[in-house]
Amino acid sequence: MENELIKNLQLGSESAFREIVDLYKNKVVNTCFGFVNNAADADDLAQEVFVEVFQSIHYFNQDSTLSTWIYRISVNKSLDHLRKINRKKRWAQLIRLTTQANEINDSLIAHEQTPESALEDKERLKVLLQAIGKLPENQRTAFTLHKNEDLSYKEISEVMKTSVSSVESLIHRAKKNLKESLTHYYASEK
Repeated sequence: MENELIKNLQLGSESAFREIVDLYKNKVVNTCFGFVNNAADADDLAQEVFVEVFQSIHYFNQDSTLSTWIYRISVNKSLDHLRKINRKKRWAQLIRLTTQANEINDSLIAHEQTPESALEDKERLKVLLQAIGKLPENQRTAFTLHKNEDLSYKEISEVMKTSVSSVESLIHRAKKNLKESLTHYYASEK
């Protein structure tokens, strides 16, 4: 089925393109959100990803699965977006993470929680997002794909074009760095 879908898309089929968007939209948006932590930016990036898929499908040589290729485009678009932000203004990412933590959709917080516990959860999420944002790019990529998208180490290695053992190492170091960062943060809060 995937080969036929790819072939139809290469022929310019709009229905094939709609099918690919329907199949991968949520995954692409979630992947982008895992990097940029902003729903509007993630939606914009997802649109860019699908434009890239449509324009570049002729270059897809099926060395990997279509989903791996689309994930790779999503990661690259997300990282490019972050690089542009950093080039324009050094502090933009920190400011964005801080303000976005305040804008986190309240529907993510369970309704039965007290206002105090909901506020504590929001603060914990803000701190976690900041810590993830400070990880080196390759660690953040591997960690985000594994934790947010639930990709296997093998799938991540295909997306990142690296070995499975490198992915294991990146995720291990990311967890270690997050643990150190969060331990330091919470120790200083007491």
